[in-house]
Amino acid sequence: MQIIPFIPENAPFNSEQRLWLNGYMAGLFAGKGYVHVSEVGATGNNSNVATVPLLILFGSQTGTAEKLAKQIAKEAKSRGCVPHVTDAAEHSKIDWSKETNLLVVTSTYGDGDMPDNAQGFWDWLQTDAANSLAHLNFSVLALGDTNYEQFCAAGKKIDTRLGQIGAKRIHPLADCDLDYETKTKSWQDGALAAIAPTENSATNRGAIEEKSANSAPESYSKTNPFPARLLTNRKLNADGSEKETRHFEISLAGSGLNYDAGDALGIFPTNCSALVEDLLNALGCNGDENVATPGGELPFRKALANTFDITRPSPELLQRIGEKNSALCELLAPERKDDLRKWLWGREVIDLLLATPDAKFSAAEFLLLLKKLTPRLYSISSSPKAHAGEVHLTINVVRHQSHGRARKGVTSTFLADRVNDETHVPIFVQTSHGFRLPMNGETPVIMVGPGTGVAPFRAFLHERRAVAAPGKNWLFFGEQRAANDFYYRDELEKMFTDGHLTKLSTAFSRDQAEKIYVQNRMLENAAELWAWLEVGAHFYVCGDASRMAKDVDAALHKIIETAGGKSADDTKNYLAKMKTDKRYQRDVY
Repeated sequence: MQIIPFIPENAPFNSEQRLWLNGYMAGLFAGKGYVHVSEVGATGNNSNVATVPLLILFGSQTGTAEKLAKQIAKEAKSRGCVPHVTDAAEHSKIDWSKETNLLVVTSTYGDGDMPDNAQGFWDWLQTDAANSLAHLNFSVLALGDTNYEQFCAAGKKIDTRLGQIGAKRIHPLADCDLDYETKTKSWQDGALAAIAPTENSATNRGAIEEKSANSAPESYSKTNPFPARLLTNRKLNADGSEKETRHFEISLAGSGLNYDAGDALGIFPTNCSALVEDLLNALGCNGDENVATPGGELPFRKALANTFDITRPSPELLQRIGEKNSALCELLAPERKDDLRKWLWGREVIDLLLATPDAKFSAAEFLLLLKKLTPRLYSISSSPKAHAGEVHLTINVVRHQSHGRARKGVTSTFLADRVNDETHVPIFVQTSHGFRLPMNGETPVIMVGPGTGVAPFRAFLHERRAVAAPGKNWLFFGEQRAANDFYYRDELEKMFTDGHLTKLSTAFSRDQAEKIYVQNRMLENAAELWAWLEVGAHFYVCGDASRMAKDVDAALHKIIETAGGKSADDTKNYLAKMKTDKRYQRDVY
């Protein structure tokens, strides 16, 4: 990046002319890789000019890693860096010989898989061409969920591979759980301290902090959720269904929040009050004890209800309970991890306390052994162009029995049971740049969304109708039974009748002896699906990552091989190009 200087002070121009010329020069070189020194804070000397190049590569499935990458870039700029944030899918467009510092921010999804946009980068890292990265300084921020066995596997793999090819690890990998903010901040400070010149940091940070202090109040976000009102809570299943799936409508009035079709909505729930009381009884506490929390001092009962995850046992709690429970202690041995996972299935924190009455904790001690209650992200099932001022969700309400106790999904039952006219729903919008309709409204789209995976495709269909997009639309929807579980049936069938929905392929697995799923319908329509792909159709999948998305991907491979007449290698390349071109997008969890 080249720095364009001010018009010299001794140049034969008056102040008005000099101001005009500086503005003209800034406009002339905008977007061409040049930066006017006034943009980086120089005033006659270069002591505060950002000079350290930094590439921040993100692998993101839901948008969290992308958002963090941009936040890190902002901080890096304040420390004397010239940051450039890049989607991992664009790795082939980078001139790696000109890069010196690399920060990778990536999530993991499914069973230790790479995010879709990072798969190509990972494949490339396995080749000899990746040796061109050996000169880099690097560090990796890995995002994950400790409830999955392959915790932060994608980030760990990238970190290991970069080290293997000779790149210099300047700061250790950070593996972050769902409550990632504190660990991310620590990693960011360490990594940037290893990269950025300290002589520039204080001055630039001071200027940014002063600007921030004088800026407008913080808008609503994950760190400042909007207290919304629930407008509609409607069951979508007919009587006799084995499921409880609900349609929720939430008001955005007064929030200033905006979203696009394809985004997700984050919800901060409160825990079930009955479960809170059960925990207090098991602990021998009355709930009025004052305890320290990340948000300040609170009564113990309120902290359990609003701040902490009181269902899933943390590793720390398991360890402490294991000191008093010999059976659990044996399962905590590293070689017994599979047995531990099976034993924990269907068990919650309350089960550990009831099974181990000798394990005694004060209120303060107990909170130190819990994870923070984190928000749940749901694919938005509405378009703002069709439902202004509202956001819709399509959610399976989790209720089941295990080990003699009734279990409830925290957020799903919060919305279904515990929100009323007096209760707000704390929300924020999670932008998902990697799950978007094509810019060209004439482009056909193929959408595979069984169960609640139909949510973003309802949004897509409403969006395409609202903007009068002429492109063809094909939806694959599946559930258990057509009579009971055909979500939005009236809407979808009307769209099909009037031609907005070009094809509607359904798969109801339990309406016949042999179970039929969406991937089976895809294979039955292989020739036509291939024809759509060949004219540029975008292919979308939403739903379960561990099984459905893999089965759909396998079916897509088979269709390209058979209907398209491609070899296995050509099929792999065809799909890789679809992903690079943003024609194959997945919203999976």
